[in-house]
Amino acid sequence: MSTSVLKPVNSILISQPPPSDKNSPYFRLADKWDLKIDFRKFIQVEGVSLNEFRKQGIEPLDFTGIIFTSKVAVDHFFRLLNEMRIEMPAETKYFCVSEATSKYLAKFITIRKRKLFVGERTAMDLLAYIQKHKKEKFLFPCSNVHRRELPGKMVEAGMDLTESVIYRTVHADLSDLENIFYDMICFYSPSGIQSLFANFPDFKQNNTRIAVFGPTTRKEAEKHNLRVDVQAPMPNKPSMTMAIESYLRKIEEQEGENV
Repeated sequence: MSTSVLKPVNSILISQPPPSDKNSPYFRLADKWDLKIDFRKFIQVEGVSLNEFRKQGIEPLDFTGIIFTSKVAVDHFFRLLNEMRIEMPAETKYFCVSEATSKYLAKFITIRKRKLFVGERTAMDLLAYIQKHKKEKFLFPCSNVHRRELPGKMVEAGMDLTESVIYRTVHADLSDLENIFYDMICFYSPSGIQSLFANFPDFKQNNTRIAVFGPTTRKEAEKHNLRVDVQAPMPNKPSMTMAIESYLRKIEEQEGENV
């Protein structure tokens, strides 16, 4: 792949919905560097219908351990329970990918600490907890597109695991962006890049800088012959905003050398 293009950045498109937090680092970045930053979902989520769920032949009450790797999974799992008019037993164990997901779960059930296990950030963080309760019958409510590391390890270990697709990730309609151009586009998942090319099969990068979060997103970008100019997380740049700011500083330094 060719090296990064160091050219001034005035506009950035973030392929996610706008942050609800008014103190978001994206807003601080925009103010500090006088940037136009727009937010737009490149993917959207559609829950499966109750009829579709029932066709999977899954009875939630048959399971003693539920694994949640996102708030969206929590939402759609309890939506389906509500439509089926059932409640999970109080002794059900819940394994949540992060503190944020566990707090979201509290909207739907009364949290009992001895029945709740919380990871740090990734699904694999849950493996140690799951191994301590390996005799449970696990249900993994998930999207049609999800990472395979955790379920793969569980199956390898001979655990009783059932995966259930309860929502789908689909491409958003981006047709209104056809003649709008940004200096940089930020992607956070392979699905975002797939959506870009589903909407614009003839997309040409030219001088548009591409920022990616995570190795799988980078791999998808390179699969589509995109030049990756900004990569996060990195040891000294754990967030996308920090990675973007590092890139902007390089441009500033370059311009200073040319004066």
